[in-house]
Amino acid sequence: MSRKRMKLLVDSLTRSSKHFNKSEVECLVNLFDTLVAKASSHFAGAGFDRTVFRDTLHSAFGLTDEVMLDRVFSTFDRSNTGSITVVEWVEGLGVLLRGTLEEKMKYCFAIYDLNGDGYISREEMFQMLKNSLLIQPADEEPDEGVKDLVEIALKKMDYDHDGKLSFMDFEKAVREESLLLEAFGPCLPDIKSIIAFEQKVFRETPK
Repeated sequence: MSRKRMKLLVDSLTRSSKHFNKSEVECLVNLFDTLVAKASSHFAGAGFDRTVFRDTLHSAFGLTDEVMLDRVFSTFDRSNTGSITVVEWVEGLGVLLRGTLEEKMKYCFAIYDLNGDGYISREEMFQMLKNSLLIQPADEEPDEGVKDLVEIALKKMDYDHDGKLSFMDFEKAVREESLLLEAFGPCLPDIKSIIAFEQKVFRETPK
């Protein structure tokens, strides 16, 4: 990429992502180029695919849940092309690394709303909790334990008692108890991973 194009891209991404300064955006664009080079030539130059995305998030942030990683990919891939563009990459990381509570709530809700209908249903909660629970009490039917958890979550978060969570329900619950942000599975990096990732990627960034 020519210096002029790089400068235009960095300027535009710094404006749209709001969370990074110019030199940080430049570091993220360089990382993006490295990941594109790793990806299959199928998307050559335009972006990188699901496999590279999952490997990157797994090694950088320790996210291991297959279902969650797929959902994170879909949330980043706003254009729905099956590959992550440089704009999707920088703006998506803006939310993951430095997003406001508002942005993180929207992001988590979008991940948990598996069919995109604007609600997190009982079935969706069941699906996600079933995947994120590894240890089951031996004497209990595993699915029963998950169903109990779904009911507990609904009791705590379903303010309008319609048996599913709207964004308003979700937002109200999270504002009252921030731990509920990731109630249905880990989809945000922890603070330690964020610091390590930023130190590694932005280490040449003048403060």
